Amino acid sequence: MQRVLVLSNSKKSLMPCHPARAKELLKKKRAAVYRRFPFTIILKDRTVGDVQPVELKVDPGSRITGIAFVGEFKRGERVIFAAHLFHRGQAVKDALESRRSLRRSRRARKTRYRAPRFLNRTRPEGWLPPSLMSRVGNVQSLANKLLRFSPISAIAVETVRFDMQKLEDPEISGTGYQQGSLLGYEVREYLLEKWGRHCAYCSKQGVPLEVEHIRPKSLGGSSRVSNLTLACRPCNEKKGSRSIEDFLRSKKDLLSTILKSAKAPLKDAAAVNASRYAIGDALKTLCLPISFSSGGRTKFNRCQQNYPKDHWVDAACVGESGRRVFIHPLHKPLLIKAESKGSRQMCLPDKYGFPRTAPKAQKRVFGFQTGDLVEAKVTKGRKIGIYQGRVAVRSTGNLNIKAEGKIVQGISHKFCRILQRADGYSYAVNS
Repeated sequence: MQRVLVLSNSKKSLMPCHPARAKELLKKKRAAVYRRFPFTIILKDRTVGDVQPVELKVDPGSRITGIAFVGEFKRGERVIFAAHLFHRGQAVKDALESRRSLRRSRRARKTRYRAPRFLNRTRPEGWLPPSLMSRVGNVQSLANKLLRFSPISAIAVETVRFDMQKLEDPEISGTGYQQGSLLGYEVREYLLEKWGRHCAYCSKQGVPLEVEHIRPKSLGGSSRVSNLTLACRPCNEKKGSRSIEDFLRSKKDLLSTILKSAKAPLKDAAAVNASRYAIGDALKTLCLPISFSSGGRTKFNRCQQNYPKDHWVDAACVGESGRRVFIHPLHKPLLIKAESKGSRQMCLPDKYGFPRTAPKAQKRVFGFQTGDLVEAKVTKGRKIGIYQGRVAVRSTGNLNIKAEGKIVQGISHKFCRILQRADGYSYAVNS
């Protein structure tokens, strides 16, 4: 299960401990709660301690990045902490598109002519779109944060989601890697992501899937990924060596969908491939030994150990050290979601782009800031009870608290106390 992060009384990271041990230390008042998420305690009577090597493993994704701590114990390597990091790349893209449309509409209405400037702007080397850079920044900032609370000694990152050379020419030979035990894992992993892990012909899920040639080799088809799909065994045998036009003669809609999807790029895979080197370079700034691996090796390690598919499980199986790692069946990851740290927009616009509210006032109200984790104990009024969650401040001092998926409005600041300051992330425990 998830271990509790531990700090010494000088705020140096020690080896994470079992939750029962942390509960005992808190009960005896030998430790205090230092941070709620990720749950961290600080010892009152210990300055130093022995630590074992702990490896931070990262499985970058387009929407979710898996994170795992793997520690070395006498019985072998095991996962001691895991998390899912939810990115906001699409939200960044939507915000930029909204801003662009508002600016363009404003400039077109009764404004002076202004010469275009887009040809005068140059991009630095290694430039990435803001939606991709937000993913890189999320991984880097969270790794920096976790480094303060745990004795991380090395980092392992899955930087190559798909081996593009292997995808272009599956029959390439000449090295042990290409003809070894990883043969076929890169192509299959790509197809699973592209076709949604279901049969392309009957849409069945949860059944063994086989790699299927859309245009059979007997009719001149190749083994490029644009000619491959996934099919269950009955559909694969039923289609045989017939052309897809003949096989789906009575299903014109499905035929057009498959032919269109076959050549469509995988958006999420493209996002990961575009940012993989930037994530690696960002983690190098932590000045720790770092290793890189491919998605094919990650899946091979996971399948050899019969672990279920999940982002944090993939993170634990990254690299050479992921061949033998123990994962407790009841282990649940911490859910971490990247949040906006506020808006630089001074006031909200209407649908025409003109301001409809007054300029923003101070960021903190009565010591509280939007995004803070608070606990409110309401002792009188219609909303008597205890509420815990992220707060949205109001200038009147009556705060809104988002607790358990519901928003409780109008809670006076007098009933609230800070549990954890806003750090750009929201946290939840996977149930």
